[in-house]
Amino acid sequence: MSRIAALEGLDLAVYSATWCPDCRRLEAWLTDHGVAHHKVDLEAEPGAAEKLEAETGKRAIPFVLVNGRRWVRGYHKELPQRLDGDLLVAELVAAGKA
Repeated sequence: MSRIAALEGLDLAVYSATWCPDCRRLEAWLTDHGVAHHKVDLEAEPGAAEKLEAETGKRAIPFVLVNGRRWVRGYHKELPQRLDGDLLVAELVAAGKA
C-alpha cells in the first residue's frame, strides 16, 4: 500500500488561513498528492480559531484535525523545508488509529 493510500478513509480538516505560507505549502502538497481533505478558514469560519486554540493550546497554523478527534501539526518547524510528506503521512495515520 502506498503511503498516500494509507490516508484513505480519514476525515482531514485543515485549519488554515490564506495569508499563511505554511498553509499554502500544506495545501499544495495535499492537492498534488490527491489527498482528500477540507479546509477550515480561520478568518472566515466563526469559532474556528477559538476551537483550534482551545483544543491544541496553539495559535500556529496549519493544523489538521483527523477524524474530528486528534490534532496534527501541518508543518515541521524543525526542518529547513518546513514540511516532510513521509513524516506528515505517518503522523496523520497514527492520529487516525488513536
